[in-house]
Amino acid sequence: MDRKFILLVEDNPDDELLTLRALRTGQVANDIVVTRDGAEALDFLFATGPYAEREKPGLPELILLDLKLPKLDGLEVLQRIRQDVRTRHLPVVVLTSSDEENDILESYSRGANSYIRKPVDFAQFTEAVKQLKLYWLVLNVPPPRKRLHR
Repeated sequence: MDRKFILLVEDNPDDELLTLRALRTGQVANDIVVTRDGAEALDFLFATGPYAEREKPGLPELILLDLKLPKLDGLEVLQRIRQDVRTRHLPVVVLTSSDEENDILESYSRGANSYIRKPVDFAQFTEAVKQLKLYWLVLNVPPPRKRLHR
């Protein structure tokens, strides 16, 4: 993939549609790739399993990661992302409905860049997505990609 894209890791179809709608409403122009469980997210990132033929250099600009996922939960996905030199510097925003203190602490302990609770109200959610866009896709300066693979 040559275009900059966002990886959305979300198993709930309703939350997926809501997030995609909020991204469009927030005028996020990036392509969105959706994976629906933790194992699929890792297969996509590391070009394994059903994604083995995918272009390996194509890494997302941002990962939006739900915590409550089938196969591998979001915390395990986050830990594996941070353990690999190819992905350890990718921005990961935990985007979840969980307000459990342990989930928040574990997310940051395992390397989350941000933790955002999904607001129930669509207007609030759209505003949160606009702020995500502004910070992570416009203002934030990521590490140079060439140096990440050394």
